[in-house]
Amino acid sequence: MANKEIIAAKEAQVNEVAEKIQKAKSVVLVNHCGLTVEQDTALRVDMRKSNVEYKVIKNKILVRAFEKAGLGEMAGIFEGPTAVAFSYDDEVAGAKVAVDNGTKTKMLELKGGVINGKVASVDEVKVLASIPPKPVLLSQLLGLLTAPMRNLAVVLSEIAKQKSA
Repeated sequence: MANKEIIAAKEAQVNEVAEKIQKAKSVVLVNHCGLTVEQDTALRVDMRKSNVEYKVIKNKILVRAFEKAGLGEMAGIFEGPTAVAFSYDDEVAGAKVAVDNGTKTKMLELKGGVINGKVASVDEVKVLASIPPKPVLLSQLLGLLTAPMRNLAVVLSEIAKQKSA
């Protein structure tokens, strides 16, 4: 009787994690072994600030959830302790926090991830983390779009100043 309840609970957990994987814009997998309590707390705070869900989940649950989400090729990376960062709003957020904290602590090791439903290697996750946040990219784009008009206005004002002088 208890076995059926445990199996049902684990199946529900697999379904929940698989749904999160499919819903997330990016998923970053890390080995968090060796972090102190303070470092882990700081990591969790940074994840929360970036609107990223960070959880430590058993590898067997993760393997089944990734298989259910259609990403069975990820099964090989679930060796040792694994924590997962689900980023629902911004593809870059989870990767950036994980890489930044890994650089600070020297203990957080990237294992790989999923970006927009496609499996990503450790190098691809690092490249993703190097991309500036969305607001910065938008402001850079806006600057590029307004530069020609601004330059024209400067040139016209200089011409007007020379004629009046």
